[in-house]
Amino acid sequence: MDGSLDVRWIRGITNKSIEFVDNNTVCYRCGKNICFLNLETKQQRMLQSPGRGVGALTADGKTGTVAFSEEKLSPSIFVYIFPELQLKNELKGAAQLDFTSLTFSSGGTYLGCCSSLPDHTITVWNWESAEPICTQPHAGQDVISLVFNPLNWLQLCALGNTSLTVWNIEKSASFYVLKPSVIELPATDGSFVGKLETYCHTVSDKMPYFDLEMPPSAICGLMGDMAESCVTKLCTKARLTPSAICWMPASMLYVGCAEGFLLLVDPESRSVSVILNPTTGDSIPELQHSNFQGLTLNQKSLITIGKESVVHCVQIKTTQINITQTWQLEGPVTTVKSSPDYETLLFSSDTGQMYVVDPTRSYEVVKLQEVLSGNFVAAASSHTGTNICVSVKDSGVLQLWSADGVCLGSLSLKAEVTSLACCPIAQYAAVGTASGNVLFVDLNGEGRPRLVHRVHLYHTPVDHLVFDQEGYYLLTGASDPYIYVLDAKPSKMFSVIGYTVVPGPILSLSTQCIRDSKQVKVLALCTGQELTVLSLPTGDLSGSDCVDRHGCLSTQILKVSTYQVPHPLESCVLGVGEVFAYCQRRKTLQRFELPQDTDGLPSQQVVQLKPEQEVRGHPLGPASLMLSPHQLWLASAGRDGLLLVRETAHMERFIEVHCHSHRLGGVRSVSFSADSQTLVTAGFKDGSLVCTDLRIKGANAGKVNEATKYSQSMKDFLKNIFYTENPVLIDSPEWGQGSPAGSEKSEVSGGADAVEVTEQDESYNSQLSAPPPPATWLESRREAIIKEDNEQYSETKKNLRKTIKEFRDNIQEMMRENENLPDIDRLEQQEFNLDVEEQSRLEATVEQEVARVRDEVEWEIVAKCYLSDVFRRECWESMKVKGKAIKAFHSEQQVNNYPLKERTDKEVEDLHRVQTIRSIEKAACTQSRLKKSSNTGVKEEEQEEEGHVAESAALTGSFSAVLGCSNPYLYDQFHLQTTEQRINQMILLQDVIHCIKTAFNADFEVVYKRKVQELQRLKDRNRHIQGIMLELGVEEKLWEPGLSTSEQPERLLTVDDSEIKAEKYLTPEQMEEEERKKLEEQKHLAAKGNNVRDRALDDMMDGVLEVKKENILKMEIPPPEFVLTKPGIQRSEEEKKVFAEYEKKAKDLSEEKEKYKKSMENEMKKQHTSTRDATARFDETLATLFEKKLKSEMAIYQEELKITYLAYSILAEDEMRNRELRFKLQLEKTLAYKDEIRDEVKRHEEELKLFQESYDNTVAEDKVLDKEFRKGFCDVRSQVVDHLYKLFKSRPRVQKMRTQTDNSSKQCKVQRPCGSLAPDALVKMLKAMVELDAPENTPEGASPQIWEKFCLVRRAKVESEHKVKVKDLTLAEMHAFLQKRRDEDSAAQQEIKNLSAGLESLHKEKNLFLSDIMVQILLKQGQVEVFTTDLTVDYTDSVLSDRIEVENLNTTIRTLGEQKIDIMVKCKDFRQGITQLLWEHKMMEMQIEDLNTKARDIQRLRLSEEQRDYLNNTDRDKPVFQQTSILEKTLIFQEKTHLQSVEQRAKRIEQLNRQAAEKAEKSAALERRLPELRVAAAERTHACEALDSETKLADDTEERYRVIVETKHLEELARAQGDELTSLWAEVERLRKRSFPSMDQLKYN
Repeated sequence: MDGSLDVRWIRGITNKSIEFVDNNTVCYRCGKNICFLNLETKQQRMLQSPGRGVGALTADGKTGTVAFSEEKLSPSIFVYIFPELQLKNELKGAAQLDFTSLTFSSGGTYLGCCSSLPDHTITVWNWESAEPICTQPHAGQDVISLVFNPLNWLQLCALGNTSLTVWNIEKSASFYVLKPSVIELPATDGSFVGKLETYCHTVSDKMPYFDLEMPPSAICGLMGDMAESCVTKLCTKARLTPSAICWMPASMLYVGCAEGFLLLVDPESRSVSVILNPTTGDSIPELQHSNFQGLTLNQKSLITIGKESVVHCVQIKTTQINITQTWQLEGPVTTVKSSPDYETLLFSSDTGQMYVVDPTRSYEVVKLQEVLSGNFVAAASSHTGTNICVSVKDSGVLQLWSADGVCLGSLSLKAEVTSLACCPIAQYAAVGTASGNVLFVDLNGEGRPRLVHRVHLYHTPVDHLVFDQEGYYLLTGASDPYIYVLDAKPSKMFSVIGYTVVPGPILSLSTQCIRDSKQVKVLALCTGQELTVLSLPTGDLSGSDCVDRHGCLSTQILKVSTYQVPHPLESCVLGVGEVFAYCQRRKTLQRFELPQDTDGLPSQQVVQLKPEQEVRGHPLGPASLMLSPHQLWLASAGRDGLLLVRETAHMERFIEVHCHSHRLGGVRSVSFSADSQTLVTAGFKDGSLVCTDLRIKGANAGKVNEATKYSQSMKDFLKNIFYTENPVLIDSPEWGQGSPAGSEKSEVSGGADAVEVTEQDESYNSQLSAPPPPATWLESRREAIIKEDNEQYSETKKNLRKTIKEFRDNIQEMMRENENLPDIDRLEQQEFNLDVEEQSRLEATVEQEVARVRDEVEWEIVAKCYLSDVFRRECWESMKVKGKAIKAFHSEQQVNNYPLKERTDKEVEDLHRVQTIRSIEKAACTQSRLKKSSNTGVKEEEQEEEGHVAESAALTGSFSAVLGCSNPYLYDQFHLQTTEQRINQMILLQDVIHCIKTAFNADFEVVYKRKVQELQRLKDRNRHIQGIMLELGVEEKLWEPGLSTSEQPERLLTVDDSEIKAEKYLTPEQMEEEERKKLEEQKHLAAKGNNVRDRALDDMMDGVLEVKKENILKMEIPPPEFVLTKPGIQRSEEEKKVFAEYEKKAKDLSEEKEKYKKSMENEMKKQHTSTRDATARFDETLATLFEKKLKSEMAIYQEELKITYLAYSILAEDEMRNRELRFKLQLEKTLAYKDEIRDEVKRHEEELKLFQESYDNTVAEDKVLDKEFRKGFCDVRSQVVDHLYKLFKSRPRVQKMRTQTDNSSKQCKVQRPCGSLAPDALVKMLKAMVELDAPENTPEGASPQIWEKFCLVRRAKVESEHKVKVKDLTLAEMHAFLQKRRDEDSAAQQEIKNLSAGLESLHKEKNLFLSDIMVQILLKQGQVEVFTTDLTVDYTDSVLSDRIEVENLNTTIRTLGEQKIDIMVKCKDFRQGITQLLWEHKMMEMQIEDLNTKARDIQRLRLSEEQRDYLNNTDRDKPVFQQTSILEKTLIFQEKTHLQSVEQRAKRIEQLNRQAAEKAEKSAALERRLPELRVAAAERTHACEALDSETKLADDTEERYRVIVETKHLEELARAQGDELTSLWAEVERLRKRSFPSMDQLKYN
């Protein structure tokens, strides 16, 4: 397909970055384009990015320059000139991923940019030459905006999220460097926070043991560069957050903060002053709640914007703020810009609204045409001949656009929109929302669209809305399988015809109207690989045979065909007998042919389709497809931002245009116009709407006419329908304001009551307590059907309920009668069930629920059992000694033991290791003590005494030795110097604590066993007492103590049956087992009851085989028989004797009973006394154990206090070590920085020296021109020469005039450095010189030739003077730059000194800390008992003192005590100082001795003259520098010499090559003559051999004679030279002895 896609217009705004290009034009980003909007004419121009998308954007209104970055890896920056829109330069290589900010210098040629991750580099470019002048990496981590100082481009302000930095560009000739100046902002309360000094350290005069002042970084153990920032964030107050900046004419900065503060910053001194503090009471009320989102200057006022929709014009004089003007806007704005001439103000909001104010003319706010921000959801062209375009945004705004891109009107639907479609038979659009509503919007009004109908179809978003080509139906689709068919005619009130169900969620929906067969075919893509084609007739479908009661379309009218494709598809579109689809997996476009004869196939049968054609698609998918109205062109738009158009007959060829950014999601939707020659695309997330024209070229140009003819034919075909339906649409009332007669039916079918236009969508305004969603059309229809059925069959249902009740009563009566029948006639209860299946179902349901509950309970029990096992294992079984207590019998006293765990292998290993180390150390100490002892020896008693002293010193500070738990390996407290010793001491002290606890636990176990024994004895006594009480018949409750739960904690881990109050649940199996056990027990008892032996034993001896002792208290003497029958008078003598014996026996028995009873009572009292005494003795033992527990606790606390001191000392030493490492690290960095600065200073000094020479040469050349002037005109008369010299010195007045013009111009003019002004100034000067060089200025007596020569000389003089001025300024810059570097070098040197001093003071404090060892000493404490008898009760002679005086006296005593302690500490330090001075004195004496030795060695050392000069010279760097410079000059000279020698060698090589060529020619000629020469040579050789044989003998004799004479001569010469050498050696030896010093004259001290 030959042609092109040309962008006609583009609308939208991507972000809030808006810049002035000139006084009347602003630019902003729209997708991958830059839009230019003229504020006066409202006309727009467009610039398409030459790269991939548009990133950061900036513009300079004074020069008309625009710069923007692209969105890709290693992006470039493009610089364009407005209004030509000509590309000036492309800047490459300043970022790896993206740019966060761009800025131009005011009216200059410099561009500042800041890159994002990973380097965060700030770069300043000269965009005219496309060269970076300076770069600073890792400088813009949080930079969101860069702004040049309008008066001085050498200052660049970087605004960050939480920081503010001014970067100064320092210049030296052609060398530039960025230097930061960080502005310290105040705290959030307005107070100024001091900088956290972390690299200074001072030694305190107080005792530093518990008062060590360490920085947080040392305490936390942080290292590296991030430690400083982390500590600063954690340990300082929260700072103000800068949100807007604005440069002042005096090179000061206004800074607005998000907290409402307004600050004034001086970048030179880094001072910050608070102009507005909203927290104070005297602040301006209008500005108290402003967060200063934008600041800009306008004339002499400051314009501020904040959260509210109010703009203030503020005038600031010193610290006073006055609001001179206030503008009220429709909504809040986020950006404010001032035009280059400072006459126009532009405000913009996040929603894209723009306002313009011209304070110089009027204070009226003018609202520009709305360029609303937000993302477009869809756009569609109207097919009714009005040539308009409709678009909707995700915020619910519907907009109408003309063919030229002018916004005709808008309507806020106040709902989240998801889809859009335009009707071909009436001027309206259907809009789908996220809540499942379909809205119908009338577009007939002149720029005033209105909502006329609404229908609720889904509970999910409406993803697809499609009209057929002739406007019969509107079809909808969503993420559920329902497709609704609506009547598209407004006369039918957009009624819902019905629905159908497809196999799955709908991914794509398209239609095709076949006029010949009067059918509308619908293609639905389901589940990716399944295509469903629905066929609908175009007739009336309102009959009952077409739609059932529930609204489902009948299979009689709806024909369904199902197809399956081999690969999953993303989208598809239906053509005439074919399907076009996009496959994301293969990234291809596919064409499928649909079978023609599918009417005879059943609807369930799936037909397999294979692609007939497959061509390359989009590189980045998925993509959406759209067929042109005349079905010949296919458009595809994907996430790559490309729009492809191709012919359906030749899909392999296409034309494309990159209309949207792929980084922002690419293209969301695409649509054709009615004539198929215009396409409208909506971006996914770039907020742009692009209209493109399709230009067909070449042989396919005729197809444009086909599209036009088809459009005209469709317009003619639908004309009558349009003229019928559109008036009905126009007459329709606005939704919610009234409805025609038939509206009630449509509302019922729509499933919603009358809803106002302002009703918002559910997803648009969701709340936490949202009401239930309204019913859909299908739900409303089903409810209506149910209501209708209930009304129709209400009487039948009533009769059925009555009959069922009678049946229930009869069955219940039969069940009651059945219970009274005999067993043989009684029926089972289940036989009365009329619905056995229902009962089974209910039982199964109950069983399932019971099983579920049982599973939950079982899992809960398992979880609790697991937790119980964990607790038991961790807190009980793991304890070697389990915790328990002993309680006293007669008091509440209780003593607990020490629970102990088993020592781990690591602890045992560490203990053995420390003990081994201590054994070795003690052995070594003993050995060294023996070696140091004198030869006479030391007495054993003294050694024992020393050992005892050492041992007592080791145990000082605790009672562990008193308890017998001392450890012989403990260190002496006064000898704990190293960290290793302290760690070992901690391990040994923990072992001592373990020994104390173990010893106490042993005593505890003894007492515990004693209590168990006492309890057992107590039980025995109580048993005996109970027997006595039983004999005596006394009822009294005995004291029976026992072990409590704390004494037997294992009882907590077991549960007795008595503790369970609930009845135990038994399963049927367990119940059967219980019944079986009961039966067995009953059988056993029955069998036991038939035992004859047992019965006889019970009858004769009460079941006991032993003879029991008779209880005397129960013995009774039976009276004689006659006592009851005869009175005393009637008894006989014998009976009287018997009665007397009876009385005597009774009296004796009574006495025996009394004696026995008294003995029993005494025995019982004795047992009670024994119990009381035994328990009291036990309580005394427990009290003794309690005292021992107190001593053990005291010893343990003392040992733990030692461990705490040792741990603190180790921690403090570690903190000091961290601090020392930080000092060393910073010192290394500072030294490295110092070396860099020194190298830079040397380099710039060399450059300055060279430039100074060049400057001197230029000045000398300029002076030479003055001197040579008269010599150049020596042939001219002196009068003329004098006149010419005056003209030679005269200059045009352009500079003065220019200065006056500059002073009278407006503010904010740019000051450039000398280098940038040099070409312009010279050009202007030379232009002004043209007037002076005019022939009419020729003096009298000067010929034209002389005048021309004079003009040339004067121009050369002017150029030379300008050159001198430029170099003079450059030299001043270089001097200033070098001085700054020297200052930095001095500052670095001072920093090194401070760090060294801090490190030295830290070493002193560390040594002081290590030498002052914390020793724990036990002090004897007690109380003085004062007897009350000796107290003074007579206060007559007493003096009453005020309590304040007593308190003052106590304060004085405490102060004097503290002073005494300080004096003692100072005395101790002074003694230590004396010891240290003695040590230093001794060290110095040793150093003196070493120096004297070295001096003697030096005197004996032989040094050369150069070595002596080197040692005597104090300035070591100067000779090195001189030598370096000499070597550099030598190197330069050698390089020149080398180059000259190379040139000479090259010339020599060329000469040799020429000679070699000549020789080669001669050799070739000789080679040709060689055979002839060989023959001649052979002939001459034979001839000469005959002649030489005669003369050879004579020549040999003469040669031998000559050799003999020469040899003799050489031997004589060697003999003479040997004698001379011997004499010379003797002279050398004599001279050497004379110059050497005499060793015997040296004297040693």
